[in-house]
Amino acid sequence: MRNTVTEPTVPPSPSVTNPAATDTADSGPTSTSPAVTSSAVTSPAVTSPAVTHGTDSVATVKSFLDALSRLDTDAALALLAEDVVYQNVSLPKAHGKPAVAKQLALFGRYCTGFEAINHRIVGDGDTVLTERTDIIEIGRVRSEFWVCGTFEVRDGKIVLWRDYFDWANFLAGAAKGAGRAVAGLVKGLRRR
Repeated sequence: MRNTVTEPTVPPSPSVTNPAATDTADSGPTSTSPAVTSSAVTSPAVTSPAVTHGTDSVATVKSFLDALSRLDTDAALALLAEDVVYQNVSLPKAHGKPAVAKQLALFGRYCTGFEAINHRIVGDGDTVLTERTDIIEIGRVRSEFWVCGTFEVRDGKIVLWRDYFDWANFLAGAAKGAGRAVAGLVKGLRRR
């Protein structure tokens, strides 16, 4: 398992465009041109401080997800504000860094691998949105599922981390992972 956060390589665009106009059916844009524009919606060149700050916020979120991919919960916690709020939507919120630290301690105790594959990551000021596939490994079981995340960053620290996922997709990923693990065990037993 790779232990890095990955996303498609797309050159920076000198203008902000309608994302729906550049979206493709696969895991991301495939354009290699320096500017992708839409005749429907084109904004002025990206020069505002909010967009520049958004770039810093995106870098913070990428660093956070990369730390989780290395299972380095201390590095991940260092990127969280003291008053952070963390929530997997449909589950209770964790308020404050100590509460999130408890959840990350469970993550670190049981997970043997984690990977966040970003299909899209977009920053607007202090807000960062991610569309990604999270891969969690617990022993021989590898579960892949779709996640959309909302992060808010203040002064270089994450103050909100909210992930949305579909329980059916999560459970299907876990079932597939468990099935592959059992198949691997059976195959190993047959070789003996």
